[in-house]
Amino acid sequence: MADEYDYDLFTIGAGSGGVRASRVAAAHGARVAVAEEYRVGGTCVIRGCVPKKMLVYGAHFAEDLVDAQHFGWTIEGKRFDWAALRDHVQNDVTRLEGLYGQTLGNHNVTIFAERATITGPHEITLASGKTVTAKTILVATGARPLVPTFPGSEHVITSNEAFHLEQLPRRILIAGGGYIANEFAGIFNEFGCKVTIANRSDTILRSYDASLRDRLLQISMVKGIGFLFNTEFESIEKQADGTLLVRLSGQEPCEYDAVMVATGRIPNTEGLGLETVGVELGKKGEILVDAFSKTSVDHIYAVGDVTDRVQLTPVAIREGQAFADSVFGPGEPYAVDHSCVPSAVFSHPPIAAVGMTESEARNTLGNIKVFQSDFRPMKNVVAGRNERSLYKMIVDAANDRIVGIHMIGPEAPEIMQAAAIAVKARLTKADFDATVAIHPTMAEELVLFK
Repeated sequence: MADEYDYDLFTIGAGSGGVRASRVAAAHGARVAVAEEYRVGGTCVIRGCVPKKMLVYGAHFAEDLVDAQHFGWTIEGKRFDWAALRDHVQNDVTRLEGLYGQTLGNHNVTIFAERATITGPHEITLASGKTVTAKTILVATGARPLVPTFPGSEHVITSNEAFHLEQLPRRILIAGGGYIANEFAGIFNEFGCKVTIANRSDTILRSYDASLRDRLLQISMVKGIGFLFNTEFESIEKQADGTLLVRLSGQEPCEYDAVMVATGRIPNTEGLGLETVGVELGKKGEILVDAFSKTSVDHIYAVGDVTDRVQLTPVAIREGQAFADSVFGPGEPYAVDHSCVPSAVFSHPPIAAVGMTESEARNTLGNIKVFQSDFRPMKNVVAGRNERSLYKMIVDAANDRIVGIHMIGPEAPEIMQAAAIAVKARLTKADFDATVAIHPTMAEELVLFK
């Protein structure tokens, strides 16, 4: 490695992508340092998918305890303690943060718990004033919630603050139509809050198949979640009793106890000194990189949400792994394949998808076959819950290859992980047909499409 530098690799940001890249590079023999100004673990572990999924688990008990009575269980004196769940979740987040730090330490990665700025070619200056040099610099600073500017916008919260609420709001308005908005709408609704979603367009989850979007909207409304479409914030006024008077375009003013915005995320690139060394940014402030995560400056790379390619934790981890292997490993450089990435929305019920939607397939391939199963899961039947699941398979009619699978229903993300392998491997509908079903399961619907 390069002895003329203090480190072979200096990583700015200890989130999922930065931690993986640093650990793997160190395993390849590189001298590595990481700077993290907040907490090791990044958005996913500290204030994103991990604590959110814990809240999702907690929210499911609201319906499970009701359904249990139909299975012979008597539930007496049930009550929900938000503070207990909140604190348990934060304790586990702290535990995971320690494990991430321990992993880096076990690989002899130096951790600087402070902000780092690029101040010259191969040069990084820490908030303490210390200056170090590195042959390669990796930026993995992630993204943050976008808060629109309007009168009273200082009164809103984001997903960051939602994990730390002192108490649950009786009425909450959630702005946005993406996965974060719909996930927290389901969580707060199950905890007994009156939830309203306000969206500036007329579509929720626009990147997902229309059939799934429509089904989630229908189920959410039955559960009591309200929806306001084609509306934007005009103002928020905090009143004497602490409630928020919200004015939305085309709507009557309405009072809420909390307003949460989930209207997108923006890359964390400000104040990193990228302009000092000429790193090229995109229109949203994202770092522009090539297929190997290299920026416009040869010795500077970037992975994860800060590049705005695919804002998913597993993608950031893959990018970090590929970067470290390619730059510091003994093998040939390789790039991450960003096509056919599976995803999930942990709504109530959850959505999972991989590949093309029906609309995308028709526009791209022309001649397709669509197979669909619309059914009530056995558990819902016994519980008397009139909530239907929907599974959908998109097939290229020219070669029988499955190009998309879309699901909404209990445990859809768990089922989709295996199904996504089949789509990535370019298997055909005939391959699924030839597979014996596991009965009785919801997943068997995937091999019983007619």
